[in-house]
Amino acid sequence: MRPPSSISRRAWLMGAGAVVAWASSPARALMAQMDGSAAASTDLNALIARMTVEEKAGQVTLMAAAWAGGAANALNPTSPSRASFRQQMDDVRRGHVGGVFNGNGAEMARQMQTMAVEKSRLKIPLIFAADVIHGFRTVFPMPLAEAGSFDPELAERTARIAAIEATAAGIDWNFAPMVDIARDQRWGRGIEGAGEDVLLSRIMADARVRGFQGRAGLAAPDAMAACAKHFAAYGAAEGGLDYNSVDVSERTLREVYFPPFQAALDAQAATIMASFNELSGVPATANHWLLSDVLRDEWHFDGLVVSDYTGDMELIAHGFAADAREATKLAFLAGVDMSMQSGFYMEHLPDLVKSGEVPMARLDQAVRRVLALKAKLGLFDDPFRRIDPSREKTLVRTPAHLEVARDAARRSIVLLKNEDDLLPLPRQGKTIALIGPFAQGQRDLVGPWNVYGTDADAIDLLTGMRAVAADPDAIVAVDGSGVDKPIRGGIEAAVAAAQAADIVVLAVGESQTMSGEAQSRTDIVIPAPQMALAEAVAATGKPMVVLLRHGRALALHGAVKDAQAILATWFLGSMSGMATADILFGLASPSARLPCSFPYESGQEPLYYAHKNTGRPNPPGPRVAYKAHYRDAPNAALYPFGHGLTYGEIVYSAIDMGTGRLSADGELTVTATLRNSGRHEATEVAQLYVQDITASITRPVRELKAFQRVTIKPGESREVRFTIRREELLFLGQDMQPTVEPGKFRLWIAPSAQAEGVSDIFTLA
Repeated sequence: MRPPSSISRRAWLMGAGAVVAWASSPARALMAQMDGSAAASTDLNALIARMTVEEKAGQVTLMAAAWAGGAANALNPTSPSRASFRQQMDDVRRGHVGGVFNGNGAEMARQMQTMAVEKSRLKIPLIFAADVIHGFRTVFPMPLAEAGSFDPELAERTARIAAIEATAAGIDWNFAPMVDIARDQRWGRGIEGAGEDVLLSRIMADARVRGFQGRAGLAAPDAMAACAKHFAAYGAAEGGLDYNSVDVSERTLREVYFPPFQAALDAQAATIMASFNELSGVPATANHWLLSDVLRDEWHFDGLVVSDYTGDMELIAHGFAADAREATKLAFLAGVDMSMQSGFYMEHLPDLVKSGEVPMARLDQAVRRVLALKAKLGLFDDPFRRIDPSREKTLVRTPAHLEVARDAARRSIVLLKNEDDLLPLPRQGKTIALIGPFAQGQRDLVGPWNVYGTDADAIDLLTGMRAVAADPDAIVAVDGSGVDKPIRGGIEAAVAAAQAADIVVLAVGESQTMSGEAQSRTDIVIPAPQMALAEAVAATGKPMVVLLRHGRALALHGAVKDAQAILATWFLGSMSGMATADILFGLASPSARLPCSFPYESGQEPLYYAHKNTGRPNPPGPRVAYKAHYRDAPNAALYPFGHGLTYGEIVYSAIDMGTGRLSADGELTVTATLRNSGRHEATEVAQLYVQDITASITRPVRELKAFQRVTIKPGESREVRFTIRREELLFLGQDMQPTVEPGKFRLWIAPSAQAEGVSDIFTLA
């Protein structure tokens, strides 16, 4: 009888010896009857009982792949002790490593997995992990940009495609999504999250976990385990400085920073990553209250906790551990099950167990969690289920995937300003000068923190605009300036191009190396050489559209701020140029909203809409003496959270709250009318905000409670309807228990967190 095709392919991948070795291995035999949680637990315990303490330490050790691509090496710099591939293969053979991350594709994974299941004593499969933050080979908009779509279905769809592509290259486990709330735009790592708002971050966390893991179970060949990171409050680093200390109240943790993690776990995220930062004096990597009391005892999380890259090693620099041995003990006993990259667990756990400082039961617990994850991923059933060179070649960058990337990029572009309806641009009949360091060329397209996609495979702005325009020759591109250095004669060439054109499109902002991990900025402005270019081009008097390339909210000044039209185009990925051109020329209408507030000045950071009133709020209008305000900037955002224009003209009216009373066990229905008085169809994001006017714990001036995307034709009116229940008004009382108090609440249905829209007051009985 001919064997099934899947077995034939696996045999081709592994070689006959590996197949036979795996089929007869102790691990395979023990796992063969895993048909339920009790059976699985029994089998895992039996396997653990056969392991030496060194093999156990190996299972809780995760190392960067020695055979990795250039991007992986750049993102995770090689440590002095990093092994060669041959040495790493020997560690696999000896059972001294449980998995590797950011490796170099299916062939690397095939060789390493074959070594694990053929040559190691117990033949326990490896787990292969990676940073697949916003796409694999098909690169989607950076997560912060995609959050601006306010569309969780889109986020789930792009995450699903990322999983399909990554698993074809052998990846089982993804170090995403990042669910940190980021309210200080100086912090460069905000690009990986969903911005400043708790509700939006919760919704996007849920969507991305479901996308990465799929809905058919983790054992599906195209499912990869998600890892919610970084636990916790990494985005609250003091001064917006990456890796810096965090000191926030338990109330703030529970009301702001914890909820996105809880949403990820409700979506069944398989793993959690501990954060780099200390939290009120205790580094998260060794924080027993955080990793055990909260995560395990309160939330009942039974999955795997992994450190961030050398997080346990960094306990020494924190001044929390005296040496590597103590750092290992502190991290492990606090609740970090698996150590990433330091090698400390392999080096020190055997002796710590031998001395009695670490109980064998705790080591067995951590090993059980690693093995349980491998079992859930189906690796004990088929260690090669995701290692398939043919899938790796055929399932990446498909036309269908690229079309989703284009759609996602379109839905991530925010129209900040559009005076005199300068946009959309006509596709013919006008000459366009495309000016700026991001006007052309295969650079700064896929964005920060991308391991497998490349700018070389992405479409730049000039290419996209010429593909969409009726007359490609009507678009002339001039760099004019570098990102942070002037070009000799650049401004003169740009001014000449602007004077010869009908319209200027100015592409300025940040390079992709200016955002992301370890890229904090004290002054979140467009670099001076680009500002000089902008001022010179604006002086020609030609109508000017500014396209911002950026990984964070920026403080806009001068000619850039004053341009007639401004689009926030972020880092949009593989189809960047095509998507931007679609919006510029009106083939698609802008519908995204800001997931983070743009300040007037960098010194306003941290800046977020859901702030408290203070005891001396400045009243509307001019500054009043001895009230809370800056001398040199408004108490507001230039462009607030939720802001985004359309090519239509949306008017809010006719709010209706019925009786305006919400009973303790009832619900309140609120409606409003949205009318498109413009000339173009538009997709509006109607946002529901609430303020608890008086409470025993001071509450934010507004909190987002719901939103709806509504498409409205020119001249059409649509009703939006929201339902509010008591549980949506809960907060932590003085006793740190969830409560809500009778009283009055202000409610807005509005197009942003600063817009009035329509509002009224209701009463909670």
